[in-house]
Amino acid sequence: MPRRLIDDCFLHDKDRLRHAEALGILRDRLGPVVGTETVPLSAALDRLLAAPVTAKQPVPLADNAAVDGYAFSHDAFEASGGVFPIGARIAAGMQGRERLAPGTAARIFTGAPMPEGADTVAMQEDCTVEDGAGPPRVVVPPGLKAGANRRLAGEDVAAGDRLLSPGARLRPHDIAAIASVGQATVEVFRPLRVALISTGDELVRVGGRLEHGQVFDSNSPLLSALLANLPVRATDMGVLADDAALVSDTLAKAAAGCDLVLTSGGASRGDEDHLVSAIDRLGTHHLWQLAIKPGRPMSFGQIGDCAVMSLPGNPVAVFVCFLLYVRPAILALAGGHWPEPAAYSLPAAFEIARKKPDRREFLRATLVREEGLAVAADKFARDGSGLISGLRAADGLVELPEEAVRVAKGDPVRFLPFSEFGIAPRAGV
Repeated sequence: MPRRLIDDCFLHDKDRLRHAEALGILRDRLGPVVGTETVPLSAALDRLLAAPVTAKQPVPLADNAAVDGYAFSHDAFEASGGVFPIGARIAAGMQGRERLAPGTAARIFTGAPMPEGADTVAMQEDCTVEDGAGPPRVVVPPGLKAGANRRLAGEDVAAGDRLLSPGARLRPHDIAAIASVGQATVEVFRPLRVALISTGDELVRVGGRLEHGQVFDSNSPLLSALLANLPVRATDMGVLADDAALVSDTLAKAAAGCDLVLTSGGASRGDEDHLVSAIDRLGTHHLWQLAIKPGRPMSFGQIGDCAVMSLPGNPVAVFVCFLLYVRPAILALAGGHWPEPAAYSLPAAFEIARKKPDRREFLRATLVREEGLAVAADKFARDGSGLISGLRAADGLVELPEEAVRVAKGDPVRFLPFSEFGIAPRAGV
């Protein structure tokens, strides 16, 4: 049975959480809320594994040749003077096991099973074949170590080895490993059902016509694209006008049919921001306000067993908050492991004379490269959270901790590349 969200899933006792505290609450209290299904390997890419995969037999099943060449007993090498009559021919896929006659070598091909009595393979490029009146003989050069060019049974995987554990997100090479042990299907978690909602009278869907004071809704396409490579099934609920009844009704409908409602805009407490009050009426609003920039008004809550994550309206804040909080929360709710993106320390190619303390900041940053190597991180010149151009110019985020009050050129800064979140690099890089 899938897990149910508990009523105090995000509960805490602070008015404003720090970044690490918010991540800790999400990481500790979120778990799978979806059921499982069995799918063929052809449909398993990027799915989250729900049952362990264990090898029932070794890989490879038998000792085999790693190269095309000649198999022989290394112990017989000195006695033969490195010259062996060729006594057998063994190709990949041959069934049964050949036995090597004493003092002979076998012509063997890559992947073919080693014959009994042979433990070493000489590459064909290093050998000379002598054709005379009698059977052909192969001359093997000296210096080859015992066991050379031989793959041992179970060298890759031993029988009983666990290849993958529940929660693993299946990559192409994971699927190859599952296939290598003969397993044609896997048990995976069902996709997480996610509802997308944009709010605001000023928003117009792409394709519509803008009037004075309006903007196109870029958040829904942005979030849809960010969700595309995650194990989810997303439903776009449209753009909601700033109408309390409409917001409440749509939230209730979305929560009844989904595992997560993801909203953008209307997350503050202004007169026309009805989202917070609607969540309070329908369910529980556990957290509002984070000590971060951008994204301070982000909130977490739930309506029944449906989690609700409300993002700010500015697209940069939406993007940053999705990467930092929504993406790992989705993976946890969908049955995956909590991801810990790798960060890198780089010298700052910029300076900040004064930074507000007690707030973690995430700056759009571009790598400075010399001869193809990243040598520093530079921040986007403008800080506005409505500037999508800053996201497009960036390679990742520079993370400034709460205790930082200034940054000088050359100071080490923490750089989070977008690639750690499954985002392709910029064009031309």
